[in-house]
Amino acid sequence: MSRYESAIRRSLADHDGFWGEAAERLHWYRKWDRVLDAGAAPFPHWFPGGETNLCYNAVDRHVLSGGAERAAIVWETSAPGQSCTISYSQLLDEVNRFAAVLLGLGVGRGDRVAIYLPMMPEAAVAMLACCRIGAVHVVIFTGFGVDALAERIADCGARLLVTTDASLRRTRAVPLKRTVDLALEEAPVETVVVIDRGLAEIEMRSGRDLYWFDLVSRYANERVAPVALSSAEPSYILHTAATTPGVRGVVRDTGGHMVALDNSMPRLFDVRPGDVFWAASDVGWVVGHSYIVYGPLLAGLTTLMFEGTPDYPDHGIWWRIIERHRVSVMLAAPTAIRMLRRFSSDHTRRYDLGSLRSLFLAGEILDVATWQWASDTLGGRPVIDNYWLTESGWPLVTNPIGIESLPVRPGSATKPAPGYDLVVADHLGEPVPAGTRGHLVCRAPLPPGNLVTLWNGDEQYLDDYWRRFPGKCLFDT
Repeated sequence: MSRYESAIRRSLADHDGFWGEAAERLHWYRKWDRVLDAGAAPFPHWFPGGETNLCYNAVDRHVLSGGAERAAIVWETSAPGQSCTISYSQLLDEVNRFAAVLLGLGVGRGDRVAIYLPMMPEAAVAMLACCRIGAVHVVIFTGFGVDALAERIADCGARLLVTTDASLRRTRAVPLKRTVDLALEEAPVETVVVIDRGLAEIEMRSGRDLYWFDLVSRYANERVAPVALSSAEPSYILHTAATTPGVRGVVRDTGGHMVALDNSMPRLFDVRPGDVFWAASDVGWVVGHSYIVYGPLLAGLTTLMFEGTPDYPDHGIWWRIIERHRVSVMLAAPTAIRMLRRFSSDHTRRYDLGSLRSLFLAGEILDVATWQWASDTLGGRPVIDNYWLTESGWPLVTNPIGIESLPVRPGSATKPAPGYDLVVADHLGEPVPAGTRGHLVCRAPLPPGNLVTLWNGDEQYLDDYWRRFPGKCLFDT
């Protein structure tokens, strides 16, 4: 039996052994009573009785085990002279300060905090600070306008919102605070914390708006103890598109989410201590949550954040960043590679890409021609397609090179990731023969890390994902 076959079989037949071992690698204030309570399917509870803290495991744990001076975040931006590197000890200081700010502003366990920030380190700091005190962050993509922003703020009932004056799009400042002000006319919050980057004029509203840097300076030496959270408590809400009107707030738990992402880093992405991991996405998307912030930091890696586009100031910017920071593994979208494919491969050959071991692509269909171009351009390095969803939080189908490198078939995302009991089914939910079109479904229970419900929408969760096939407990992907 191959290593992959052994892993997938064990993950489905022995939940306690497979996921229990993965959870043991992390810190728990109280160990779980059992690994899985499947009695309320399709609302499984992973690690019931367990208490932990996602921020502690992503930051404090590495500082306390000798990794204080290791780079946690490398931030690159297209604005000259504004890039920076933040060590794990510096990140811990920044997270403590903002956690103290949140507590000082009355934010507590279970309160929702909306984050409307571009790709800048403060976005990760705000997310981690929420997890530290048990608040629930709701990151909203800054490409969304007034109506979409207001709808998401109203849906989650946020008490506080974090934003900045503007994001940077090539040489143009895109105002964000102005969008926030208009959205809050429809969906008000108590407090707005504003980061002044000096990119655009800011209109501050007395009694509601406060400057980030003024606030954190008041808590320069503050230390906030991480809250021991139940494994089942929500870590974040992330809204996703739906086929019916209205937004859907995907709810991620704390314990299962943490274990799944930590487990995915070595097993699926084959990362190692000292690696630099670059997910070329945005914190407003699920890729940004899972593989810009939590996954790499849980694994103690250096995560690279890039505020910019793949073609500015020229179409060699990605490759220069890989060379400059010795990026080990990259995760990107096929759309970006298709854009770069329009240019000559000379823009890769002039850079030293020797540090790059593999490129993962996800987000939409990876066509064969784009896969072939990427493989040829990168000198035959593995180019790995993988399929997943906002709801899953990590890949459902991939080539799990950290377990075993499986044969590549361009146009295919390869095999189910360990933990997913996937099947192709007909309209009645019955399995179909190989080579037959159908619905890709997952038998219950969903592995840890997947959504546990929709915010204020248990019935909608059942309708959207579990009731397509009456009488069968199948998750419709």
